[in-house]
Amino acid sequence: MRVPIVLVHGLRTSRTMWRPQVRALREQGRTVVAVDLPGHGCRRGEPFTLGGAVEAVRDAVDSVGSAALVVGLSLGGFVSIAAAAAYPQRVAGLVAAGCSARPVPGWASMYRIPTVLLDRLPDRGQAVNERFHRLTLPADGAEAVLDGGLAMEAGRAVIEEVTGVDVLGLLASYPGTVWLVNGARDHFRIHERLFLEACADGRLLVVPRAGHMVNLDQPEIFTRLVMDAADAVAGRSAARE
Repeated sequence: MRVPIVLVHGLRTSRTMWRPQVRALREQGRTVVAVDLPGHGCRRGEPFTLGGAVEAVRDAVDSVGSAALVVGLSLGGFVSIAAAAAYPQRVAGLVAAGCSARPVPGWASMYRIPTVLLDRLPDRGQAVNERFHRLTLPADGAEAVLDGGLAMEAGRAVIEEVTGVDVLGLLASYPGTVWLVNGARDHFRIHERLFLEACADGRLLVVPRAGHMVNLDQPEIFTRLVMDAADAVAGRSAARE
């Protein structure tokens, strides 16, 4: 039995950021769904709430017909952790990438200030962000991100919703296996040891030569990690039957 996979994107991006993984996983005969969170991708214009984002993950899992491996990056990692805590029977395993930093008020302030400044630009920082992605990602990775559009307008609401969430408590309440995956150069890995200690059954994997967008910096390695996690979850489920 193969476990289906649900992919959850990061802040301002959309489901298209998972293009390398969706293509590779489907070529391997895997069932995979990438979701758009409220306020992003095809759902731009909708208000972002953490509760609504968790519901989007739940609905995606329900769409594949059985419990799934949920894979989230950055904002998607926080949302996936919250979804796993809320619906543990639907989340067969969890890959939380690029999100090993507690969203405490001091942390949020570092992101709130530039978000406010970007909002004052005529395009809300669209051109700056497009250039950033083209400079920091491989060409095909940048195109995967930009093809779904950048929801610059969602930044402030996301920060306010996520700030203060007890991510460690949510992790601790989830009984399944968690893979914490971080790029070696990712600034979001500052609390990774605390995250690992919070997991009931956790693994910490650091990908060399990768930054925050680890799935696009090292797409082959990241895809292999996801497949290995899905196979591990399937093996454990089979052993229990």
